[in-house]
Amino acid sequence: MMRYPVKLSKDTNDTILVDVPDIPEAHTFGEDESEALMQAVDAIESALSMYVDDRREIPAPSGPKRGMKLVTLPALTEAKLALYSAMRAQKIGKAELARRLNCHLPQVDRLLDLLHSSRLEQLEAAFRAIGKRLTIAVEEAA
Repeated sequence: MMRYPVKLSKDTNDTILVDVPDIPEAHTFGEDESEALMQAVDAIESALSMYVDDRREIPAPSGPKRGMKLVTLPALTEAKLALYSAMRAQKIGKAELARRLNCHLPQVDRLLDLLHSSRLEQLEAAFRAIGKRLTIAVEEAA
């Protein structure tokens, strides 16, 4: 699971600020710690969407430092990021993936859109098209 450490701090207006050291573009806040952590997921997904759009490398989560909390990305987001990273590693562009999947470019765009709810079968097909297999693991909740 992709679990990014986040730094929480109190703001002057009694909200909780969230910073993500591994992703400098990700900032958010919440009325309390619980809301701040939920908002952190959205901020991380939004920032990483920009990384994908800009064809940048996805930063790996670092280990948490003392006093930091961990935010776990949704499994679908993690699968999409894994597909994007595998495509980058193999220098496979979106047009080439569309050709291999025999589909149109907008469908590949949606597969890589972290904010779009793609079907698991579509992701599995995309991984097969680049010579990979998507696997799922279950672990104890923290």
